[in-house]
Amino acid sequence: MEMNIAATGWLALLAGGSAVAHAQSAATYLLSPRSRFEVATTKSGFFSFVGHEHVIRARSVSGHVVYDRADPARSSVEIVVKADSLEVMTPPDTAEIRKVTAAMRTDVLDVAHYPEIRFVSRTVAPIPGGLRVRGDLVLVGQTREVSVEVHVEGGADTLRATGTFSVDQSTFGIHPYRGGPGGLVRVANRVTFRFEAVALRSSAP
Repeated sequence: MEMNIAATGWLALLAGGSAVAHAQSAATYLLSPRSRFEVATTKSGFFSFVGHEHVIRARSVSGHVVYDRADPARSSVEIVVKADSLEVMTPPDTAEIRKVTAAMRTDVLDVAHYPEIRFVSRTVAPIPGGLRVRGDLVLVGQTREVSVEVHVEGGADTLRATGTFSVDQSTFGIHPYRGGPGGLVRVANRVTFRFEAVALRSSAP
């Protein structure tokens, strides 16, 4: 009986020590305004104008990363994009591009009812050169699982992460859009998201 009590005590000490070690090695980082979140097109991609590649960029991105250098599998991430902050960046700004941006916000993303695009990680696993992050992407009120390979670098106070992933709009119930001058603005089903996250270590306990 005494041996069982002693063994239980040792297990509790080991578990407690593991929790303390995790708390010491894990740190919370808050996304900086320098972070960049974009939707990139191919020749027939999202809001493709006469066959060129185009970029849709978010003006408002927030979120946080809990990064455990000793045990990356314990890490997590949450990113929130304000849907009405998305703007078509290329070709150069014109009245027509502004119309397309407005159509994207109202007809495609329905920002009045779905103001946020959100990603929340489920699992994180180390891979050569970075991390594989699986999580839930919430777009126009629909949640789907995506997998992202992320390259991570930085020091004790700054974390930088880059990555890309692609999704089919139809998976989220989005119907491809067509409009603009002469109907040349066309939306392909497949779109590619890419991000460059810059996060600063939080001073909060």
